Amino acid sequence: MKILLKNVSLLNPDQKLDKKADLLIENGKISEIGSIELDEKDGKVFDLEGNYCVPGLFDMHVHLREPGREDEETIETGSNSAAAGGFTGIACMPNTDPAIDSAEIVRYIIEKASHHLVDVYPIGAVSNERKGETLAPLLELSKAGAVAFSDDGVAVKTSDLLRSALEYLKMVDAPLIEHCEDEALADGVMNEGAVSTELGVPGLPSVSEDLIVMRDVLMAEYVGGKVHIAHISTKNSVEIVRSAKLKGIKVTAEVTPHHFTLVDESLRSYDTNLRMNPPLRTQEDVDAMIEGLKDGAIDVIASDHAPHSLEEKEYEFIYAPNGILGLETQLGITLSELYHKKHLSLAEIVDKLSVNPRKILGLPVPQIKVGEIANLTVFNPDEIWTVDVKKFLSKSKNTPFDKKLLTGKPTLTINNGQMFSQGKFESIV
Repeated sequence: MKILLKNVSLLNPDQKLDKKADLLIENGKISEIGSIELDEKDGKVFDLEGNYCVPGLFDMHVHLREPGREDEETIETGSNSAAAGGFTGIACMPNTDPAIDSAEIVRYIIEKASHHLVDVYPIGAVSNERKGETLAPLLELSKAGAVAFSDDGVAVKTSDLLRSALEYLKMVDAPLIEHCEDEALADGVMNEGAVSTELGVPGLPSVSEDLIVMRDVLMAEYVGGKVHIAHISTKNSVEIVRSAKLKGIKVTAEVTPHHFTLVDESLRSYDTNLRMNPPLRTQEDVDAMIEGLKDGAIDVIASDHAPHSLEEKEYEFIYAPNGILGLETQLGITLSELYHKKHLSLAEIVDKLSVNPRKILGLPVPQIKVGEIANLTVFNPDEIWTVDVKKFLSKSKNTPFDKKLLTGKPTLTINNGQMFSQGKFESIV
């Protein structure tokens, strides 16, 4: 089957590619780039004036809930949600039930996702059952297909365990992804500060994150391993990472759209869709996230897509689970808040949503070249749309962004001989 993308701007900073052209896809591969004509009876033609074609977007922090909580999300529904958001690849976190701490579960996830447009890469647990007591079989998990390791939901419990994990992971050149939270300070449910005091809600201090970021950076320097800071949220943590990078320590970081847009003031509504971990911080912290994205202290934008059932999110605020959906709003929020407000260029956004996450995980970056598999995201940075959670392909609906007006939306998602367009999947081979 032939697919012609007409009048599209090709953008891949990894290739230093930035030009407007037509792109022809035949049977899932890029066959021609230039000025091309195609009769519609010979294939599909998309006039994409105003759109950008970039290497398929990649989200390195997604919760798929399978195995264990298929009522909230499955590998298939999470992958559907990713495709709808413009993502051709995702990495799924290990806090499932059972945890991703055995080669069998790694292989199960890879096999279950193998038919889909979206590539799914499992992240293995650092410790058995994520209990922080004994190391999981890291090398076995890596051999089975795990691309990184984390006890996400909690920090690696002890410095000794952290050191051992980093030493093993050096053997396979894999990063340890850390949820930075000192468990001795982790009793709160929102950012500790003036708002939590006024509301009478237990606070989670920002220093809880800062302490673990500092510990992990020092251990990465000592061992020489790779540490990736998940969902960074505090001003001090960004500064620690920035300083570590200047010293040549192998540390990278990601931030979520909600942590560079929302603040703890919004929790006066007690909306459980605003409860997350790390919690929403202050405007000063939000400003630090944006500055970190601009100067490179923060390498990646990731969603921390965390589906929860409606029943759970209807609990009282202090009892509701943490987390929100992110895959289907991430690109729109990023373009609205960072590109249209002139904080980042489109090339910088593609780096943080496609190129950098793959490089951190040791995965190849899709190339926009003749002969390459078409692994592409096409988006219109100027399309204005309204978020409608009822149209989400995720199995859950927990988002604070319902009815929000955004500027920038995916148009086509193409990978593995499949295309997602206007709410539908179709084969292109």
